[in-house]
Amino acid sequence: MQQNPSVVLPDNYNDSISNSNAATTFIWKDFFKDPHLVQLIDSALQNNRELNMILQEVAILKNDVREKKGEYLPSIGLGAGSGIEKSARYTRNGVVETNHDIATSKEFPDPLPDFLIGTTASWEVDIWKKLRNSKKAAMLRYLSSVEGRKFMTTNLVAEVATSYYELLALDNQLEIVLQNIEIQNKALRIVKLQKQSAKVSELAVKRFEAEVLKNKSARFYLQQRIVETENKINLMVGRLPKAIPRNSESFNAVSTSPISTGLPSELLANRTDVKQAELMLEASKLDVKAAKANFYPKLEINANIGLQAFDPSYFLKTPESLLYNIAGDLMAPLVNRNAIKATYLSSNNKQIQAVYNYEQTILNAYVEVVNQLSKIENLNKSFDLKSQQVDALNKSITISASLFQSARANYMEVLLTQRDALEAKMELIETKSDQLNAFVQMYKALGGGWR
Repeated sequence: MQQNPSVVLPDNYNDSISNSNAATTFIWKDFFKDPHLVQLIDSALQNNRELNMILQEVAILKNDVREKKGEYLPSIGLGAGSGIEKSARYTRNGVVETNHDIATSKEFPDPLPDFLIGTTASWEVDIWKKLRNSKKAAMLRYLSSVEGRKFMTTNLVAEVATSYYELLALDNQLEIVLQNIEIQNKALRIVKLQKQSAKVSELAVKRFEAEVLKNKSARFYLQQRIVETENKINLMVGRLPKAIPRNSESFNAVSTSPISTGLPSELLANRTDVKQAELMLEASKLDVKAAKANFYPKLEINANIGLQAFDPSYFLKTPESLLYNIAGDLMAPLVNRNAIKATYLSSNNKQIQAVYNYEQTILNAYVEVVNQLSKIENLNKSFDLKSQQVDALNKSITISASLFQSARANYMEVLLTQRDALEAKMELIETKSDQLNAFVQMYKALGGGWR
C-alpha cells in the first residue's frame, strides 16, 4: 500500500513579514558581489576535495543505472572449451563405448577428447516490469544524487561566504582594538602627567595600564582567530595555507538589500534537498512495484548454439558437428515465500519513510525561509540602533577626555566610557556579521544558486 505526501504549502509566507514575490531563479553570483569572494568560491567549486568525492559518488550511481539496464536485456556470450575423458569400463558411458567399438576403433582416439565452440544466450522476460521498474528506480536515485551534488555545492558556497565575512569582521574588530589601544595609551600618558602634578593617584595609573594590557592581549587572540579562519577558507579552496586577499574596509558597506523570496511553491523547484527527497520518494514507489512482482511467475529463456566434436577438423562437417538447444522456464514461488514477503514489506516501509522524509524536508524549507526573513528584518533594525549607540559613545569619549583634563570628570568615568565604546563597536561588528550570515542563510533557504 502506497502513501502520498499530505503537506500543502500556503500561497504566501507569513503576512507579518515583508517579502517580494518576484521570481527566485538565480545563480550564486547574484548574491555575492565581492570580487575576492567570487574568486574564492570559483576556486572552491573546482578544487574542494569533498565536492570532488561527491562527484565520484554520482558517477558510481550512474554506473548502477547501466547495470540495471543490462538486467532486462538479453545476455549473449561466446565461449570455447576442450577436455578429455576416459570412462571406466563398468560404467554407463564405458558400456556404450564398448558396444559401439569406440575404444578399439582407429577412427576414435582413446581416451576421447572433446572440443566445443559456441554462443549462449539467456533472457528473463520482464512480464511484470520488475526489471524495468528497478532500472527506473536506479535512474531516479542517480538523479537524486545529482541533486545531492547541487545541495553540496550550495552548502560549499555558503560556507565559503560565511567564513569570508567572518574574516572581514575579525579584521575590523582587530582594527578597533588597535585604535582603542592608541586612545588608551594617550590617556595613560595624560594620567601619568597628572600623577606627577598630584592631581590623581597611582591607582588611576594602574587602572589605565591594566586596560591597555587587556586590549593588547585581545589583539593576539583576534590575530589567532584570523589565521584559523584564513586556513579554514584555504582548506575549502583546496590549497595550502596562504594569506586570503580581501578588502576589510568594505565590511560595513556590504549590501544586504531586500531579497526576493518568491512564492513558497517555488521552493519545490529551487530547493535541491526537496527535489532530492522527491526523487527518492518516486524511487521507493518503484521499489515496491518491483518487490511485488517477485510474487508472480518468472519466465526465463535459455539457448545455445555451436560446434562440438572430438577433433576440431570436424567442425567443418555440419550438420553432424552442430549442436543447439532452446528452453523456457516458467517458475513461480509457491511455498516458503517469507523472504519475498519480507522484501515487499520492507519496500513498503521504506516508501512510507520516504513520504515522511519528503514532508519533513518541505516543512524545514518553509520554516527556514520564514525564520531568515524575520531575522534579517530584526537585525536591520538592531544594526541601525547600534550605529546610533556607537556614534553617541564616540562623542562621549571626546567629552570625557576633555572633562578629565579640566578635572571635571574622574578617571573611572573616562575608563568606563572607553570600555563602553569598545564593547558597542564590537557589538556593531557582530551585528553586521549576523546580518551577513543571515543573508547567506537566506541564499541557502531559497535553494542556493548552484547553477
